[in-house]
Order: sequence, then structure tokens, then C-alpha cells
Amino acid sequence: MRAFLGSLFMACAALWAGAGPSPAALEASPRPAARPAAGQPAALPAVALAAGVAVSPRPAARPAPGPTTSTESHRVANTAFERWIDGFRPRAIRAGIAPEVYDRAFRGVRYNTSVIQKDRNQAEFTRQIWDYLDSAVSPTRVRNGREALRRHRQTLAAIERRYGVEAEVVTAVWGLESAYGAYKGDIPVIEALATLAHDGRRKRFFEDQLIAALRILQSGDTAPGSMRGSWAGAMGHTQFIPTSYLAYAQDFGGDGRRDIWGDDPADALASTAHYLAKAGWQKGQPWGVEVVLPRGFDFDRAGRRVKKSPSDWQRMGVRAATGGTIPDHGPASILLPAGARGAAFMIFDNFAAIERYNTADAYVIAVGHLSDRIAGGGPIRAEWPRDDRALSRNEKIEMQERLTRRGFDTRGIDGIIGPNTIAAVRAFQRSQGMVPDGYTSFEVLRRLR
Repeated sequence: MRAFLGSLFMACAALWAGAGPSPAALEASPRPAARPAAGQPAALPAVALAAGVAVSPRPAARPAPGPTTSTESHRVANTAFERWIDGFRPRAIRAGIAPEVYDRAFRGVRYNTSVIQKDRNQAEFTRQIWDYLDSAVSPTRVRNGREALRRHRQTLAAIERRYGVEAEVVTAVWGLESAYGAYKGDIPVIEALATLAHDGRRKRFFEDQLIAALRILQSGDTAPGSMRGSWAGAMGHTQFIPTSYLAYAQDFGGDGRRDIWGDDPADALASTAHYLAKAGWQKGQPWGVEVVLPRGFDFDRAGRRVKKSPSDWQRMGVRAATGGTIPDHGPASILLPAGARGAAFMIFDNFAAIERYNTADAYVIAVGHLSDRIAGGGPIRAEWPRDDRALSRNEKIEMQERLTRRGFDTRGIDGIIGPNTIAAVRAFQRSQGMVPDGYTSFEVLRRLR
């Protein structure tokens, strides 16, 4: 579900940490910005995409949307938008949408300036991973996750048996996407997608999502008034975008409808498990394990491109943070999401399966770690470099420009921190006698200046 979903891909609504109806139990938790996309299944999940700017359908993280009244107050008459609706109708009909379905779906739809404002603002949003995890895996979210697992244990156990995805993992995705169903979004999906398609910044993407949403209505799975979600079109308990819904949604309850919006989360949770299964989830394999690196570790060996068996890593001095031996769960890489001064993880293929839901490393770590905590595991042991601050997109662009001018070519100036920029930072760090961990810290930018 990279679609579910470049540093800017902000498709979906924000994350909330509490579960349950009481507002006091809720805690805002924005979705993290996505890493540059790698491969992704067709019709990515619903969660991701709605508002991003980059390649993947998954959006960058944004703070939770405001109350419905705020959004409703920004629904305005717009003659150009109304002409666009009329002009889009023939295309929808050519795509197989019945005229009466189209007309019913657009009844009462208005241009929503709040949606455009959120789309414009999302690109500058950035947080450090430790700030994100403080919210995403807060004590409230862990406690509510354990309660959600207990309350829906029978359903989640049946989903685990059918799709081979552990109940705690499905619960963790649910917790990050909608605070276990407490906040699913209340913006009309047709209105949000039409507004974004008319705006034109990602015209083709949002037009495709709009056609998919109309197909969902035509199938009878839900009605226009019930199809509500985030400002970017992500829907339901686990925030599927329309194309991902069409590809992966499940009728787990057997009532003939794939209902991811209602009070009963069974269809949504099964849809998430189905998506992760199709993304390659391997039951029994961890997403990752926190590790401690030996003194003198060669940081060229860190990163997704280097894979070794856990036994090979352990022969090099890498140890589980909790002590003991790390079982051989298959090839693994060492990930340093905050550089040498932060936590280190040995990550397995299941990391990539969660990544299909959202390409941001911070999101994947949050889902994995939250699932571990729900299952009874402890917190991350390592300290984070909390004295460091996040770089803005403009500062990332500046860093790439300065690196390239100094002879450390980033092979592109786009503000997206991918493998080429990391390699350039690592080479520059070596030239300065710094630890060559490839971490794009403010200290690196300061030295470049």
C-alpha cells in the first residue's frame, strides 16, 4: 500500500493516536513524509496517495484535519469547477460509469477550498523520526491497540488464519491510520477528489481515483453520503484510496458488500491483511529487530542495498539490543533512520511489505514497533539525537546543491533524500573526518555552508 501513500506524497488524512470515542483519548499523529518510491503493487492501497506531489501514491504526513465544520465552511460555488464537472461526465461514462450514478454522486458537490489549502501546505511538513514515533507509538496508542486487539480478537484471529498476517500487525496499521476507527475522516470523497482533479496539480492521478470512486458507488458497496474520508480521498478504518479498494478490498463479513466505512471494522481489517499478503508479507518473520552496532562498524555496510544473514551480521559484532541471538529470518539490512547517533535496526523482507502501504521509513518503523508493543514488547532502547532538527525541503535542496558543487554529485536537485544523496553525504562526511553514516543532519549542512 505504498498507495495506501519523494518526500512529499501526502495522500491521506492524518493519524490519530487514541482509540475510542472520547476526544480526550485522541492524540494527533501526522503521517511521515515518504521515501523515494521503490516498486509498488498495482492500485496501491487506499491510504496513501491522496495528496502527494511525488511519485508514489502515498502522501507525505500532515497534521490531522480539522473538524468537519471547518471543512464545510470552505465549500464554495465555483463556476469553473461546475463546468469541469459537466466536462468530466462524458469521460466517466466512457469509462463505464452509468449517467445516473454520476449525477447522483455529484449532487450537492461543491469546490472545497479547504482541500486545496491542505494540499498546498503538505509539502513543507516535516518531523524528525523520534518526534513522529513519540506520537505514533505513544502510551495511549499502545494501550488502545491492546484493547482493540482484545475487543476484536476473534475477528483478527480469523483474518490472520485466512491471510497469514499477524493480528498485531493489522491492528497497528489500523491504529496509525484511524486511531482504531476513532477518526476515519468526514470529507465527501467525491468532492475532495473532484476538487483536486480540477485543481490540476496531479490531474491524472486524481481523475483516476475519481473514476475508481465512482466505480465503487456503482458496485453498490456504499452510497455517496457514506463515502467519506480524508481530504485527499483515503477512506475507511485503514484509509484505502479508491484504486486500492478496487484491487484489494474484501467482503470478510460475507454480506455482499466490502464495507470499510462502517462501525464493524472486519472488512477493512481483512482488506489490509489482504493487501499486506499480496505485498509479500511472510508470517513469522519480524519487520525488524533493534540492534547495537560494534565499535568501528563500517557504515558503508548500512543501508538497504547491503543484505546479509543475521548470523553474518552477528559475526561482524552486531547484537540484538535485548541480548541473545537473532534467529535467521532471511537476508537482512542495517537501517539507521537517524544516523549513527540514533537507533539501529536489522530489517527483513517484511519491512518492504509494510513499505508498500507507505514508503516512509518512519511509518514502517512505527507500524512495526507499534505491533511489537501491542504484542507485549518493550520500547526502543537507544537514545535519539534530540538536539538535531529536521531540515526543511528548501534546506534539503540547498544541501544537494552544495554537495554537487563540491564534487559530491547527488544526481538531482529535488529535495528528496534518496540513495544518491545519502552516498554523496557519506562521501562528504569522510572528507570532513565525520562519521560516514549518510545522515542528512543540520550539522552536515552547516559544514557545507
